[in-house]
Amino acid sequence: CSFFSSNAVPLKVALINADPLGEEINVMFKVGEDLRQDMLALQMIKIMDKIWLQEGLDLRMVIFKCLSTGKDRGMVELVPASDTLRKIQVEYGVTGSFKDKPLAEWLRKYNPTEEEYEKASENFIYSCAGCCVATYVLGICDRHNDNIMLRNTGHMFHIDFGKFLGHAQMFGSFKRDRAPFVLTSDMAYVINGGEKPTIRFQLFVDLCCQAYNLIRKHASLFLNLLSLMLSSGLPELSGIQDLKYVQDALQPQTTDAEATIFFTRLIESSLGSIATKFNFFIHNLAQLRFSGLPSNDEPILSFSAKTYSLKQDGRIKQVSVFTYQKRYSPDKHYIYVVRILREGQVEPTFVFRTFDEFQELHNKLGILFPLWKLPGFPNKMVLGRTHIKDVAAKRKVELNSYIQSLMNSSPEVAECDLVYTFFHPLLRDDKVEGIDGIARPADTSPSSPTSGKVGGEVKLSISYRNSTLFIMVMHIKDLVKDGADPNPYVKTYLLPDTHKTSKRKTKISRKTRNPTFNEMLVYSGYSMETLKQRELQLSVLSAESLRENFFLGGITLPLKDFNLSKETVNWYQL
Repeated sequence: CSFFSSNAVPLKVALINADPLGEEINVMFKVGEDLRQDMLALQMIKIMDKIWLQEGLDLRMVIFKCLSTGKDRGMVELVPASDTLRKIQVEYGVTGSFKDKPLAEWLRKYNPTEEEYEKASENFIYSCAGCCVATYVLGICDRHNDNIMLRNTGHMFHIDFGKFLGHAQMFGSFKRDRAPFVLTSDMAYVINGGEKPTIRFQLFVDLCCQAYNLIRKHASLFLNLLSLMLSSGLPELSGIQDLKYVQDALQPQTTDAEATIFFTRLIESSLGSIATKFNFFIHNLAQLRFSGLPSNDEPILSFSAKTYSLKQDGRIKQVSVFTYQKRYSPDKHYIYVVRILREGQVEPTFVFRTFDEFQELHNKLGILFPLWKLPGFPNKMVLGRTHIKDVAAKRKVELNSYIQSLMNSSPEVAECDLVYTFFHPLLRDDKVEGIDGIARPADTSPSSPTSGKVGGEVKLSISYRNSTLFIMVMHIKDLVKDGADPNPYVKTYLLPDTHKTSKRKTKISRKTRNPTFNEMLVYSGYSMETLKQRELQLSVLSAESLRENFFLGGITLPLKDFNLSKETVNWYQL
């Protein structure tokens, strides 16, 4: 067995399977924590998952077992092929929690083909939505990057439920958990498939809101089950005020549309919270005493799933940074082509590495050989745009010089497993066709329309009750605009309207062609007969600071075409 580095220092125990053909069963044995609370939280999450599945919503939740075996002790099942977010993020240094790409690159390492990575990304979107809803409803606190985990398959899940029902850890008089739930920019990077908002994030928002509304329908079930535990002696479930947290979280008196708007604002608040990343960073610092290079059975580089050696791959005779290429997946960047010739080979092999991967090699060599004088590494900071061709050309020369100095240094350094793992061909290297440069794919180029060109679609929910027309502006996708991404907002009128008294507007969404609003525009005091004679005019504009707002598209919908007695949800072409 071994032990973990958290405060309770739990044991990792491998149990021999009674089935001779079965694998070992790995569990964690903890002393000093009341695991009854973990059992209860996991049971509540399992019930949520059953409700979602019964309604046809599979959020691909990871449900593991937990058993309290006595006072303040018990066992927790360990989920195989998974790592904590902290372990993934610190591969990029102690400040890895502030970077956007670690989770995406970790998933790509274990899912090297596009089909595998798309499946892993999809699993992440669905499971992340389930985690956001479940942890919010149950008020799961003390969320840091050592108790949120990710499977190689993309499934995200939470562990360690020692704080729940809103009982947050405190820093003096401040709550440690400042956001409604954990949703950070590196998670959004996986969801969007890159830095910019896409329709994938709209799917994520819709999944969250759908899951939240399904749980709200069963609010009494969860309140009754939790109330049965009031006499159990759990310190964080001892009175009616603890049940009130769940009741308030479920918003039982609101409509589904109002709850959708409410949860969308929670998503925006969580994603915009720097406190969560800072919390992760503080936890990274607290764990530094356990830092160092990974053990032998763990990946030594973040982008390689295994460790390789000179004995396995053969001695390198020559190596050089041959050229560089521009790539556009998921975002525009340059990649460097490394030419490698090994003993016994007639033809060289080529591997493709980013500047950040070179820097990771250098940083880990510094950890492995603290007393050796390593070659100087090129400065990452540049003035202006870091992805332009001149910067790539300069870095190609500097990286080549760095590699030559490294391979001519002491054999202890030049022939170590870290260096040979870096130069080992990956599956992504084998898939690249040619080394003379890669043309930009036609389907990935951003649209550059002529001035005034419009396009895209808007998703609306239109309903009527109590003499009031409700227009929920949900999402817009594939907006078209010259140059930079627009700052879209929606404006509506009920026509005819000679005095423009029916104008309604949404908030402005910044720098995106795929905004999510989930905002309700309300028209009160209209009879259904009056509305049948009106048209809904909807315009999408971009808010510009130095010129007039830019028209992005619009649509006019005759309300006589709608059955206002029921809600209509649909996409409309602009």
